[in-house]
Amino acid sequence: MLVLDTDHLVEYQRGSSAEARRLKERLDRSADSFATTIISVEEIMRGWLAALRRANDPARQIDAYARLRQLFHFFATWNVLDWNLAASDRFSSLKRAKVRAGTMDLKIACIALAWRATLLTRNTIDFEKIPGLHIEDWLS
Repeated sequence: MLVLDTDHLVEYQRGSSAEARRLKERLDRSADSFATTIISVEEIMRGWLAALRRANDPARQIDAYARLRQLFHFFATWNVLDWNLAASDRFSSLKRAKVRAGTMDLKIACIALAWRATLLTRNTIDFEKIPGLHIEDWLS
């Protein structure tokens, strides 16, 4: 299985860039299934909710709410992997081992580890610190 980190997922969602087209083509050719994590969904949602808060003018909120609705439609078509007991246990273990990674990145990594998946990410420097995690950057 392939798990898209937030950076790959955002590029996939944009869809129109050359990078997004290459990513989609490569995923289509892959024999592996692909998914994202509920943590990436949370990160993207936080960004959109912050944009809504910044749009004080109700007329400016129209576009922001329309994009938020599109986001819900987008995620409805995706396999979103949950934060579960296996991921939580790995997270606790890696924290005890003092693995230095941001909390959200570590959670994404733990979900990928629990599924024995390859994580697709541009953030190879941070994810390389996580023992046993297989990573690839399909956007470079």
